Amino acid sequence: MGSHIALRFDGDRAYVTLDRPDKHNGLTIEMLRGLVDAAHAVGKRKDVRAVILSGNGPSFSSGLDVAKATRDPLAGVLNFVPLPWRGTNTFQEACWAWRRLNVPVIAAVHGRCFGGGLQIALAADVRFAAPEAEFSVMEAKHGLVPDMTGAASLSRLIGIDKALLLTMTADVVDASYAERIGLVTEVTADPLAAAEKLAERIATRSPHAVAGAKRLFDRSWHASARRTFGIERATQLPLVLRLATKLDGRSHNEDGKP
Repeated sequence: MGSHIALRFDGDRAYVTLDRPDKHNGLTIEMLRGLVDAAHAVGKRKDVRAVILSGNGPSFSSGLDVAKATRDPLAGVLNFVPLPWRGTNTFQEACWAWRRLNVPVIAAVHGRCFGGGLQIALAADVRFAAPEAEFSVMEAKHGLVPDMTGAASLSRLIGIDKALLLTMTADVVDASYAERIGLVTEVTADPLAAAEKLAERIATRSPHAVAGAKRLFDRSWHASARRTFGIERATQLPLVLRLATKLDGRSHNEDGKP
């Protein structure tokens, strides 16, 4: 993809790698655009069943490279403006684009996972973390708040008190604490291997059901019960019809009918 974002396809998987290892994958605006482009490229493929998101080098990502990002203030301002048809700016879309995909996104995290890097990881559906991984909602150290969809992601994963604590202190926490509060899914010695195994398991399930589950939870997680019931019905109906058609076809074959 260029811009220190590597994208490759292998069988039914897409691998997206932050690739600026000498800077602990410190994020630049070009890298954020590269992440958006990678997500959109994955979305166009019908053969992909899972995305594995990782970082090359000693860290997943140390967050926004503030010094580099502020060298061109005009570019920062232009990328801060949201596109009306998406409702996100470049900083936000670099994260939320992974939520928009119909396939599961699995983050394999090691080393530092700070600031914008953490917000990218939180946009994945599942996060495996190495025991030595470190996490921080780092923005307060720069006098900022998390603005790469961090509030939306944190609200789905942890309680408001823990979210405020992490955000207001900008403390660095270890992987075991992150797992305990729900910031990561599981701590494991080899996050990439764990991501691979999960991708294999999910690939044995119906791609339509997997996509439906992701859409259902994404649209209903904080909705009212009544709205959730409607979203459930709208998601389930095409799956039921697909299953009925499939079973009807089997029945015809068993009866020797065309």
